Amino acid sequence: MPAQHNIADERELWDAFAESTKGKALEADPVFCWTQYAGHGPGSELLGSPRSALEIGCGTGRALAFLLDQGVKVTGLDLSPVAVKHLTERWGAQGAEFICAEVLEHLAVTTDTYDAIYSVFGAVWFTNPEKLFPLVAERLNHGGVFAFSQPPAIPGAYGPQGMYKGGFAGKAMFMYRYSYTPRKWSTLLAKNGFTEIEADVLDAPASGHIGTLIVRGVRP
Repeated sequence: MPAQHNIADERELWDAFAESTKGKALEADPVFCWTQYAGHGPGSELLGSPRSALEIGCGTGRALAFLLDQGVKVTGLDLSPVAVKHLTERWGAQGAEFICAEVLEHLAVTTDTYDAIYSVFGAVWFTNPEKLFPLVAERLNHGGVFAFSQPPAIPGAYGPQGMYKGGFAGKAMFMYRYSYTPRKWSTLLAKNGFTEIEADVLDAPASGHIGTLIVRGVRP
């Protein structure tokens, strides 16, 4: 049986996340870090030198704000209206644009294109890549970069991985995360025409801790 996404429930879950991270969204300084460890790993250089960028699943907005400070025209896309409200309050007056929409639905209808589309533990992790990657390719300018990061797959557990809302009691709310090996991610990108593909797991700064999957491809 294929994954059964419920967008209304997922939006409610992300609204709760946005409320829990409101302080970061409104007060945190801009920073671009692909990993879950502060100051560890590469930064925005993986995107090249884009003039425009779209972050899908923009969370606290810190990475997007970093690019904004570098003079990049930035757009943030998020499923949560609560997140979009907080981020618009914090960064909208400085020129950032925020859109509240489901990523597949938005990319299927928009005519905007970008030099970079990226996701830091964001929408790529929670969206079927078979549906997402063709849409991303269409919305990238030639030479544009698509890059994303998320935790690596647990060995032997690949494809959509379901998770109930914390506590395992009450209303049955859940979401899916998509996990694959670096080789599989590379294959998915190549299938959709991307070149210069890099996919690897960056080790954590402490031995034995969870690393970070970082994937990058270019639209020729």
